[in-house]
Amino acid sequence: MNLPEEKHAGHFRSAARLNSRILLALEWNDAGRNLHVEGYTLDISPEGCLAIVPQGFVVGQRLKLINLSNRKEAQALLVWRGHEGHGGWELGLKLENLADDFWGVDK
Repeated sequence: MNLPEEKHAGHFRSAARLNSRILLALEWNDAGRNLHVEGYTLDISPEGCLAIVPQGFVVGQRLKLINLSNRKEAQALLVWRGHEGHGGWELGLKLENLADDFWGVDK
């Protein structure tokens, strides 16, 4: 059965998610230096993504998110940090300005 909203851990998600692996980059400034790391998504939605990157960040940190498949950029807020695994940290990123075409994937 397909429901318009997905229930997860007692919360409802307002946007449909899509399992999709998209290469991405995150950029941020630290002490006047521009830094860059690359990773990939596990899930995407118009509101953001669940990603794996080899760098841990602080929840609440603002980052520039770059979709490496289409070179689109957006500001994102780190809203969740999960476990560190072999591929890196699990990160929940929320796009600050929603764009239906940011990921460039048909739904």
